[in-house]
Amino acid sequence: MQDEYRTVARAGVHETEVSRSRFLCALAPAATEQEAQDFVAAVRKEHADATHNCWAYVIGADAAVQKASDDGEPGGTAGVPMLRMLLRRDMRYVVAVVTRYYGGVKLGAGGLVRAYGGAVGEALDALGTRTRRRFRLATVTVDHQRAGKVQNDLRATGRDVRDVRYGEAVTIEIGLPDADVDAFRAWLADATAGTAGCELGGEAYGDV
Repeated sequence: MQDEYRTVARAGVHETEVSRSRFLCALAPAATEQEAQDFVAAVRKEHADATHNCWAYVIGADAAVQKASDDGEPGGTAGVPMLRMLLRRDMRYVVAVVTRYYGGVKLGAGGLVRAYGGAVGEALDALGTRTRRRFRLATVTVDHQRAGKVQNDLRATGRDVRDVRYGEAVTIEIGLPDADVDAFRAWLADATAGTAGCELGGEAYGDV
């Protein structure tokens, strides 16, 4: 698994104009290929009167799924440059749709490549990106007496506290970089006089 990846900070639309053609780049995070396809369908429906709705998406922290469409533009002049821009920026779990309203001036193959790729790059700059890093999930079990201090200490040291559950004991789920696991176990034992438990679970990604 990748240690970290970048994705778009939020969904949004950024518009550029090239030789009187309007290029509207809609970007959104997409956790699955289905989410990406649903987003493409929604944009196509919203801009059904547009000359073209070209798209590209990258799904998976390792970019396992990469797809693109020129939607009627000359082959390789729209979807592929959009996809290349996403990959050049190390973007993952993201979908881009560039809607073109033709302005009467033909751009030629090179112009189209620059316009579609550039529209994605400018939209990424405008909307911003965020980095997500791989974490090991760990479940800490601690008695009620010590739970408040442990939670405060975890947050004070910037630990990723994901969930807290109260029962006979208090269960705190956190995210830890793999490299920190041994040091964290030692800290927890010291902080709770050896009374707390710590079980490692699977892996997930969280914001840096």
